[in-house]
Amino acid sequence: MISRRDWLLRSANGFLGSAIGALWAADGRLAGARLPGEPKARSVIYIFLCGGLSHIDTFDPKDNKHAGRLMDAIGFGDNNAPMRRPVIPILRTYKNYGKSGIPVSDWFPHVGGVIDEFAVVRSMYCHQTNHFPAVIEHCTGKPLRQFEHPSLASWITYALGTANKNLPAFVNIGRPSSPVQLTGGYLGAQFSATPFQPGDTPVPDLLPPKGTDRAERDRQMRTLEELNRKFRDDYAADSEIAARVKAYELAANMMVSAPALTDFSTEPDHVRSLYGIGAKVTDDFGRQLLLARRLAEKDVRFIQLCHAGGGNGSWDAHGDMKTHEPLCRAIDQPVAGLIRDLKQRGMLDRTLVVLTSEFGRTPWSQNTTGRDHNGKGFTTLLAGGGVKGGVIEGSTDEVGYKAVESPHYISDLQATILNQMGLDYQKMEFAINARKFKLIEEGEGPIRSILA
Repeated sequence: MISRRDWLLRSANGFLGSAIGALWAADGRLAGARLPGEPKARSVIYIFLCGGLSHIDTFDPKDNKHAGRLMDAIGFGDNNAPMRRPVIPILRTYKNYGKSGIPVSDWFPHVGGVIDEFAVVRSMYCHQTNHFPAVIEHCTGKPLRQFEHPSLASWITYALGTANKNLPAFVNIGRPSSPVQLTGGYLGAQFSATPFQPGDTPVPDLLPPKGTDRAERDRQMRTLEELNRKFRDDYAADSEIAARVKAYELAANMMVSAPALTDFSTEPDHVRSLYGIGAKVTDDFGRQLLLARRLAEKDVRFIQLCHAGGGNGSWDAHGDMKTHEPLCRAIDQPVAGLIRDLKQRGMLDRTLVVLTSEFGRTPWSQNTTGRDHNGKGFTTLLAGGGVKGGVIEGSTDEVGYKAVESPHYISDLQATILNQMGLDYQKMEFAINARKFKLIEEGEGPIRSILA
């Protein structure tokens, strides 16, 4: 049971939904969690490949000497019955790139060209092997969701606040795998993601309908302000509702700032071509990453890009590994273009770029030429923001099934991101009715071997 006033406050958190959820935040609510000194990263560009990127076909090469070998495959998906499945051959060719000589698959030649900027962590793991719970684990650091745990980006927004009063602190671009990737959870809806998209309407429902009379719009805004004032007076609402009302008031600033961000006509042709804008295969994601770079320029703290989301995600390659190829082609040049663009602008040092997925793929098939889900070992790439480039961290076993050298639970990635943003992962906590909830409860902490 909750009081009437508590019900009003909780209901108010949903008035705006997530459309402009992180538009306004205070100067940060976890001052005690800040590390001494200047943070290495001011913004995070977090590229999430929905469905499960196959690490052994992209960034974690294995030979084919075990092809055809039967492996125990118990506990994958919903099937806990004993089963044995054959290892299928890897059909990709690998090439060593850059001064580091890190091998990259022929599906990512452009990323190979900038691999010296990346730390390649080949030993990530998680506990879940189905998409929805794995996505929850990935973005909240919790393997189960008995409570409305916030996403990592919401925690960062809560801790640091916004660095640009005209734009959100947490932006999502692209369709996510789960609404949990956008949520502020028990921190509040004001710390959830604001959806952005390239094009004439960067934020859905932000601008008034075309043809709306300016005088009529002014009357609407005056009426809204009067209703807001009356609501505050009648219910003596505290800072939670005040924050929601402030979000409405500051939406006017986004009406000016947001459309300018998606006007790419001012970008030189050579910059647009870096991202593959104008080419059929790469245009869509190229525009998304260019928008991400522009948001980072404006000090948006966390820009999340969900690629090929919806349902289980298109990277879920059960039927045939060939379904990975067009997805790789779509993101390869744009990701490399982002790295090159950030570096030539002097932004890479202060922008942390992460390329990851909810889990990897198994070395065996499901009686097809595709691969199953694999949470026991997968690869994540990080660049910029104080991360060493041209290094490999950890490894999986000889068939790419399990992380065996320097294994890192998914919360180690979160702790690393927090550390580079100037936050102590051990002090990221929130109290509800005297019970403390922590963002990170498992793992070893930041992956310090990849930090400069």
